[in-house]
Amino acid sequence: MSREIVHTFETNLAWQGVKDCLPTVFGYLGIGFAAGVVQTAAGMNIVEVALISMLLYAGSAQFVVASMMVAGAPVFSIVMAIFIVNLRYFLLSASLAPHFKHFSIGKNALNGFLLTDETYGIIANRLTKKTPFQFNWLIGLNLTAYVNWIFANLAGAYFGNWIENPKTFGLDFALSAMFIGLIVLQLLSRKRWSTDLIVATVAICITLITSLFLASGGINIVLATLIAATVGMVIEKWK
Repeated sequence: MSREIVHTFETNLAWQGVKDCLPTVFGYLGIGFAAGVVQTAAGMNIVEVALISMLLYAGSAQFVVASMMVAGAPVFSIVMAIFIVNLRYFLLSASLAPHFKHFSIGKNALNGFLLTDETYGIIANRLTKKTPFQFNWLIGLNLTAYVNWIFANLAGAYFGNWIENPKTFGLDFALSAMFIGLIVLQLLSRKRWSTDLIVATVAICITLITSLFLASGGINIVLATLIAATVGMVIEKWK
């Protein structure tokens, strides 16, 4: 009887993760479709779109790859660009690591691979409310986002043959628009206006200042994120 109760509890947790992912699902449909269209316009076939969405699984990086392919950039430059763009996942993973200590290495590796900006936002929001979460909830959340992303990419790759210029429809801005929306929702739920304003100001100032000395915008963003996050942490500790 106890095993049945445990199984039911774990199943309910997984379904709760699926439900919590629904806002991201609707967003991913638009962004993933846009990514598929842009990647097709860059010269990828549907198999290549499937592979990059399954193995890279990073919207911003996929848009970067497509744009650099169009520009005729060498493979090494594309790889380095992906590395710089995805450096933020070190920060995201590091902030969640203390909460994943009770998971095995295999489970953490899976969580790390499936982590995205959007699922991180959902997890962070759950942590802000001090709601505990288990592995089954994470699997329900992350796998829903993952499968939906692949499906949306393939749909965009298939129908993208009829869209000559994706920028005409603003599809290249879809990812940025969704990320802005997620940030706004998280800021509203936190209700720590003074801290968030200071952190945002520091991030913007550091980005502008470092852009005068560094050629890569990706490095500017990483530095601004590190410094702004440190400032935010110090402020929170002092309160």
